[in-house]
Amino acid sequence: MKIITSIFDLNKEIKNYKNIGFVPTMGGIHAGHSSLIKASQKKKSKTIVSIFINPTQFNKKSDFKNYPRYMKKDIAILKKLNVDYLFTPNAKDVYRFKSKKFNLKKSDKILCAKSRNGHFEGVLNVMNRLMSIIKSKDLYMGEKDYQQLYLIKKFLSKKFRVRINSCPTVRIKNKVALSTRNKLLNKKYLKIASEIALFLRKLKRKSKFQPSEIASILPNYKILLETKYNIKIDYLEFRDEKNLELNNFKNKFRLFIAYNINNVRLIDNF
Repeated sequence: MKIITSIFDLNKEIKNYKNIGFVPTMGGIHAGHSSLIKASQKKKSKTIVSIFINPTQFNKKSDFKNYPRYMKKDIAILKKLNVDYLFTPNAKDVYRFKSKKFNLKKSDKILCAKSRNGHFEGVLNVMNRLMSIIKSKDLYMGEKDYQQLYLIKKFLSKKFRVRINSCPTVRIKNKVALSTRNKLLNKKYLKIASEIALFLRKLKRKSKFQPSEIASILPNYKILLETKYNIKIDYLEFRDEKNLELNNFKNKFRLFIAYNINNVRLIDNF
């Protein structure tokens, strides 16, 4: 595996490759990331993994400062996975050139975009920059950050003529979705996160038979979970898979949640 830190060196290295698979990450490599890498390798693509903790998508400086960083461990894992290239640019390099600014419409300011002002504008900004640099044929992203996946498809897939390959959320045995932020939780809070995930999985199964009825009492379930586990839920909503429309049960739909537990924000969907 080659580790590349500059845009110039990366462009020089990959300029002759046409079949490139790109896995963007903010580090803390776990089995969810591994599944994306393996999906790229299955297509026999030259696989590039980026590790870049993007400052523009954090609402609080403290959140950016405290975000888990495990570069040495990440490198060791990626080497074992036989990744072709690891791209680890610095913020000055990534943001040195002018790039389009993204403004979300009112219809897009839902779920995390509603409460995390500027977050997805920051995500789209950095992804636009990274995709301009790497020019991959295939982009691999997980479904846990479903709104992020949706917005990148909406704003960037046509521009870069890239296939955006969505991969199912990977969960540990207790059904908690794998996330780098999980490393900020101790056993007590991971157990609570597990109980919440198991409860919501059952609720989603139940909703297949009576979605409108379940949707009407979601506020009650929200209060129940907040009271029982001493958490603060940002949202608990059913939304359409294709357009994220609220309580549209004509097509496939998902149950979305975001909540804060011991000052750590977790998101999931079922």
